[in-house]
Amino acid sequence: MSWPILGTAMAALAIAGMTPLAAHGPPVADPDARLRDSASGADWPAYGRTLGEQHFSPLSAISTGTVARLGLAWSIDLPPGNPMSAPIAVNGVLYTATGYSVVRAIDGASGRILWTYDPHAAEAAGKKLRMNWGSRGLAWWEGRLYVGTVDGRLIALEARTGKTLWSVMTVGKEDMRSITGAPRVFDGKVLIGHGGADVGPTRGYVTAYDARSGRQLWRFYTVPGNPADGFEDSAQAMAAKTWSGRWWEHGGGGTAWNTFSYDPETRSLFIGTGNGAPWNHRVRSEGKGDNLFLCSIIALDADTGRYKWHFQFNPGETWDYNAAMDMHLATLPIAGKPRKVVIEAPKNGYLYVIDRNTGAFISADRIAKVTWASAIDSVTGRPVETPGARYADGQSFELWPSPHGAHSWLPSAFSPQTGLVYVPVMNSGETFSNAGIDPQSWRHPDTGEWSPAARVVPVSGQQDSYLLAWDPLRRRQAWKVPTPAAWNGGVLATGGRLVFQGQGQGRFIAYDAASGRRLWSFDAGVPVLAPPIAYTARGKEYITVLAGVGTTAGVLGGEMAMTVDYRSQQRRILTFALGGSARLAAPVPVVSAWHDDPALLPDAQAAERGFGLFARRCVACHGMPGASGGTAPELLRSAMPGSAETFEQIVRHGALQSQGMPAFAELSTQQLTDIRQFLHAQAHRQAN
Repeated sequence: MSWPILGTAMAALAIAGMTPLAAHGPPVADPDARLRDSASGADWPAYGRTLGEQHFSPLSAISTGTVARLGLAWSIDLPPGNPMSAPIAVNGVLYTATGYSVVRAIDGASGRILWTYDPHAAEAAGKKLRMNWGSRGLAWWEGRLYVGTVDGRLIALEARTGKTLWSVMTVGKEDMRSITGAPRVFDGKVLIGHGGADVGPTRGYVTAYDARSGRQLWRFYTVPGNPADGFEDSAQAMAAKTWSGRWWEHGGGGTAWNTFSYDPETRSLFIGTGNGAPWNHRVRSEGKGDNLFLCSIIALDADTGRYKWHFQFNPGETWDYNAAMDMHLATLPIAGKPRKVVIEAPKNGYLYVIDRNTGAFISADRIAKVTWASAIDSVTGRPVETPGARYADGQSFELWPSPHGAHSWLPSAFSPQTGLVYVPVMNSGETFSNAGIDPQSWRHPDTGEWSPAARVVPVSGQQDSYLLAWDPLRRRQAWKVPTPAAWNGGVLATGGRLVFQGQGQGRFIAYDAASGRRLWSFDAGVPVLAPPIAYTARGKEYITVLAGVGTTAGVLGGEMAMTVDYRSQQRRILTFALGGSARLAAPVPVVSAWHDDPALLPDAQAAERGFGLFARRCVACHGMPGASGGTAPELLRSAMPGSAETFEQIVRHGALQSQGMPAFAELSTQQLTDIRQFLHAQAHRQAN
């Protein structure tokens, strides 16, 4: 075929609605076919597998009757970096984005690495690196892969080779917006949000790009900006009426950093939004108004980005409560008629069912310990808040669930087979107060540090967790299984009537989806918290999950069920199949020890100053000394603080920035010494 004839043929295919991307496979009439909830399940091309984000696979070869024969088929050891991300799989090839969005293509049957792509995101991130632990996943569409980076890029790669097809910057280079969530692709568009509401004056938005070219199509802001600048659309003008004071100077928040769902029938895109910036409602909005669209589901027209409806879970959000958790699209027989719904368990301790055509409230039920509200109004869906929950002047309030959420970002799942929602629930609490906060003068620090504008102290000794199977139609618990410590893993439900979940004590477990009976488990040796997926390769069904600790779960080492060290923990891709007989390689011991600096004479006042600096700059990744859980090195088992020169090169000058350690160029020599004094004091206290 000559090139002119080939060009004519390609044009004809385009006119017919087919995609002529020969290098990525044969043309298809429906580019979204693999993403539809009705797809076969051979592939897992998106974060939740399909547009409806159910985290359900219809594959059934691995089932309640066969799971006893499930074994390890292959594994890959990964370098240091966040392993708590969701893989995808298409045409028998597995794709992962771990660490700072390092993408790998892997033969799904053998575990052979086909190619690796590194965007060098950590080196480009600057201050954005200070509250960011890397990628949660990626997406596939029409032979392309899409991944976001901590520095704010959205990148399209050729799936066959890893070649860069296009790259766009989705945020401001100097702002605190960054990307951790997986992109979503629908109807030729790729959608991305961002985080950053906890560390700077951030106004949230989502952006849709042309999936083929990277051209920006539309952007929707999740909170209103400065009225003096005019509003982008009528939804912003409406939302502004629910804010007070000079909220735009604080950013407002509402970042859509994690989950989205799409209904192709109504061409509705559902956005789950985050907390306020800062958390404290009294600082952000004078304690007045609902502050739309914080902690909400927003339905948008997928073609234009125009507002359709919203439902707000926490009006006037003031506790870091997010609605950026999984939104499962389902059809339930309510009042004798099929009703299209969206099901979500946000952070706040309730599980909601909302009409996805209108946003009308259907139901909400408590699934965890809740102290901030006594009930949800059965007509409006608005919470009945507990007196004192907003921690007014001179008062404190013990908040359950904590800001980690009764359901965090680790995915829940909905099975259309059983009709149940499977939620990894955490029970933990924190005490909130306004101590030391002046709402009139408070401003976000410009250092990229965590800044809630409230005093938040963990409630110790009472946390637990469980895997909950909830019947959203009958509004009752079907079963519940206790899980170790506070953190438990993301969930996969399958057509084999199984539920897979990893746990913090190192086991990967399969349960009977109907009864919760434990049928199979595997000892991974490290916590398994990432969401599993199911797919086929060469005609065989596989289950894949990433093992190892990262993100917030690894910072809060005291909330894990086993001790995890950053340097020695095994970060692995684990893949299972019926009849699998592979074995894990023995871990290689890594010995690290504290080194004293004889020239650093004890100074209690300097150590006290160092504690304040450490709490603001370092604790977000390292945790408190002696309690780091694997996201970053345990500094009390490190030689680095024992050398003033090494400490300065790493902390001030960014010598390890490529490995995720940000530079703190603003710290003076005295401040570096104060932090070292604090670490030395802690090391001697633990030794004695």
